Amino acid sequence: MNRVYLDHNASTPVHPEVLAEMLPYFAEVFGNPSSIHAFGREARDGLDRARERVARFLRVSPQEIVFTSGGTESDNFAVKGLAYARGTGHLITSKVEHHAVLRTCQALEAQGFDVTYVGVDAYGMVDPDDVRRAIRSDTIAISLMHANSEVGTLQPITAIGQVAREHGVPLHVDAVQTFGKIPLDVDALGIDALSFSSHKIYGPKGVAGLYVRKGTRMVAIQHGGEHERRRRAGTENVAGVVGLGKAVDVRARDMHAEAEGLTALRSRLIDGVVGPVPDVRLSGHPVERLPGTASFLFRHVESESIVLGLDLKGIGVSAGSACTAGNVEPSHVLVAMGVPLDWAMGAVRCSLGRTTTAEDIDYVIECVEPLVRKLRQVMPVGAA
Repeated sequence: MNRVYLDHNASTPVHPEVLAEMLPYFAEVFGNPSSIHAFGREARDGLDRARERVARFLRVSPQEIVFTSGGTESDNFAVKGLAYARGTGHLITSKVEHHAVLRTCQALEAQGFDVTYVGVDAYGMVDPDDVRRAIRSDTIAISLMHANSEVGTLQPITAIGQVAREHGVPLHVDAVQTFGKIPLDVDALGIDALSFSSHKIYGPKGVAGLYVRKGTRMVAIQHGGEHERRRRAGTENVAGVVGLGKAVDVRARDMHAEAEGLTALRSRLIDGVVGPVPDVRLSGHPVERLPGTASFLFRHVESESIVLGLDLKGIGVSAGSACTAGNVEPSHVLVAMGVPLDWAMGAVRCSLGRTTTAEDIDYVIECVEPLVRKLRQVMPVGAA
């Protein structure tokens, strides 16, 4: 049986070059990077080299990079760090953010901060004018994602960054899905803080980072030792950080060619699914989207059934609905986009990666139509 992995937005396999660079740091270079002896200095050298690689990729100073344990921590650090540095006030985010941002904002609301959740259009895109209208005299931060992990829509961050700068409001961007996949220029985009993660770009899990522009008022949310220039306490995951640094170097080398290839394969997949299968449509923006992401809405079919059916064929994709307390509910992203329930319950995301081939795509196309037809035969119309 063929095995095709199309869930790269969830996680990617570690690149062989990344693994090779990490291996010495599990046993040979094991010192604590905060120690001043030679063993510690060797580990510190690995951290410093990784920080320089990330900074070079973003064209920023190494001193502006903070390593964290994951994208969720980076988002929490950015949003809470900006808010707590100001003590009180109003924040702006959108209704389609990752839960790492949404639930952080909800926690801040419980502490007395005010939050505006701007809506999106039918493509899942934020209107910069809505952000402009939401800004108040007490607005202290804006936090928006660069690309939506579910539907792949790219947000107009350049225009939103201009709005933020005009009003002197710091802008945090969750770039977990775009870092290492498409070009990023924090100056041109007007970004003051940027979250990124390792395991989305063929690096190890359990390590990520946050860019914080020099001069941006930000407080630590994790306290303890003097690590990361007192911005994030805790002994660094040296092997993981080294892997992240190498992954970024590999992305700098391969990103542009890979994006071109993935865009072509993504179009092949979309044409092969949307054409032959009745009552299916693409969700997200048709053009302004991640190179390797195709999210489909299958009417009158439950997404979980499609995911499980494809899994039996050796194909890994993800569902756009989630089971909560025994009830299957549509994604909050699709709800915000105004997708009707009979379409939203059949949301399936395919996210391609560097090893995806045309043969893989053709195999998926071959499997989808008969599976959906079979599921619709056993499911009464309107039951989804």
